[in-house]
Amino acid sequence: MKMRVSGKSTSRRLAVAAVTLGALLTATAAPAHARDGGGLDRQALRQALDAVHEAGMYGIYSQVRDGSQTWQGASGVADVATNRPVRPDMVHRVGSITKTFTSVALLQQVARGAVELDAPIGRYLPDVVPGERGEKITVRMLLNHTSHIADYVGPAFPSLLVGSPQSLDDNRFRVFTRAELVRLGLDAAPTGEPGALPGVYSNTNYLIAGLLLEKVTGTGAEEYITRNVIRKAGLRHTSFPRTPHIPGPHSKAYESLYGWIDPPRDYSVYSPTWATTAGSIVSTMDDLNRFYRALLRGELIGAAELAEMKRTVPVLAGGVLDYGLGLYYFDLPCGRFWGHSGGVFGMATESMTSEDGTRQLSMGVNRTKYQTLDENGGIVLHPIDYASGAYFLLAACGESAGTQARTARPTYVPFAVDRVTVKR
Repeated sequence: MKMRVSGKSTSRRLAVAAVTLGALLTATAAPAHARDGGGLDRQALRQALDAVHEAGMYGIYSQVRDGSQTWQGASGVADVATNRPVRPDMVHRVGSITKTFTSVALLQQVARGAVELDAPIGRYLPDVVPGERGEKITVRMLLNHTSHIADYVGPAFPSLLVGSPQSLDDNRFRVFTRAELVRLGLDAAPTGEPGALPGVYSNTNYLIAGLLLEKVTGTGAEEYITRNVIRKAGLRHTSFPRTPHIPGPHSKAYESLYGWIDPPRDYSVYSPTWATTAGSIVSTMDDLNRFYRALLRGELIGAAELAEMKRTVPVLAGGVLDYGLGLYYFDLPCGRFWGHSGGVFGMATESMTSEDGTRQLSMGVNRTKYQTLDENGGIVLHPIDYASGAYFLLAACGESAGTQARTARPTYVPFAVDRVTVKR
């Protein structure tokens, strides 16, 4: 599937490049009992992972779980200059998967009675979202992206509008505050009326959620999430980085910006303050699987709060997502999978778990926006998209689905959700 926008002007095509931080996706509905993925075909998984590298991805690493069985693998290089190989246990910037962690933390406060999901955000943060907007926008609207507050990332990195990484380079070590980034989003034109459907994906929502968390707990948002979500889930290699560097063994992160950066440039080192509670967590594929399994089994929040997370609405994020509260689902050929994807400059991640928590897969890559755009500004799928889609379906659903994916247009293209709304 290709994303298209009206018009053929250069500014519109470049805006699409800024809007899309990953490949596009569609999903094919199927009954949950269709899964044939019982057990793990380790040879097939290895071959499919290698195929993603052979299609042009520098490096990819993944872990797949089926009940008590676990397989993990890696293919390619972590550094194109030295040919240092990638490893399955590498620490990785997981981008918007951070939103699930932030949502879980706030839902813990909902369970305590400190926050009401359908209360106006102005009740808690009148100085952040003042006036009529603060009265109309609820906490739920922030978490499910129906607030229609614009995304701050475009205004924070304006050179994306002209196909240049200059503002990324200029701001690489800049220390942003959540408040100033939220103000960029609030000052931009709203994407609609609060609560209107479909919603529009915006990182600003989750920075406001971080400010709300700090207000009701009296603790820094990252500190609270670390103590009450990351440690509660038993995650040993997941954190909010305190410096521009990724803690632990990691890959470099190569950004192509749809061909405007050639050769791709390493963006593995930067100040994490531009993403914080919307997207700055680092983790491993093993930790991500542990996290989503614990979440879906009710070990991090109660049944009522998990049910709220799973109440979905349509949200525009390149395609249309069935988005809940920091969590969304896709109906794959073998059933429903819940999770999130994430992307930052140079790194993308996908983590999905079957409805019953039995089948899981997490995968990370170290090159992003490797596709090109057509004359209408639509993304032209790359062989990497076909190969990664085939691997994903094999890992989720078993050999028959993986074989079908290798011979047809992908029904699922991973690494799709990190959208930036920018001025056109």
